[in-house]
Amino acid sequence: MKRFVASSLLCAAVVLGASACSSSDDTTPQEAASSASAALCTNLVQLKSDNAALKALNPATATKDQLKSAYDAVQNDWKKVKESSSALKSAEKEAVTTAAEDLKKAYENLPGDTTGKDAITQLQPQIQALDTAAAQATTANNCR
Repeated sequence: MKRFVASSLLCAAVVLGASACSSSDDTTPQEAASSASAALCTNLVQLKSDNAALKALNPATATKDQLKSAYDAVQNDWKKVKESSSALKSAEKEAVTTAAEDLKKAYENLPGDTTGKDAITQLQPQIQALDTAAAQATTANNCR
């Protein structure tokens, strides 16, 4: 009888252990939406932060390398936002997309001999537009 009880307990432990280790593919739509929204918020906040760093570059002292580094960070963040943008409403998505693409076009259209000062000055309207669009999307999605 002791063997039966021990075997039963062992089997029960194996079954419970196996079920605890199984993957959790049974997420509800609400959990999936919440997860997507959290990822979007994280990406939007990072985009806002790196865009603020780009915006804060001092035209009088910024080098072209500093501008490129800050710009690259914003573009990397934008890629992440695009990947997680399914949680964005279409109007917010369009506003952020337009602002990010406008910044990209303006940056790519800078002449090769543009100084950091001139580049930052020329990009300010696009940087500001992206800041506004990202802020609105962050607010609309209740990101903190």
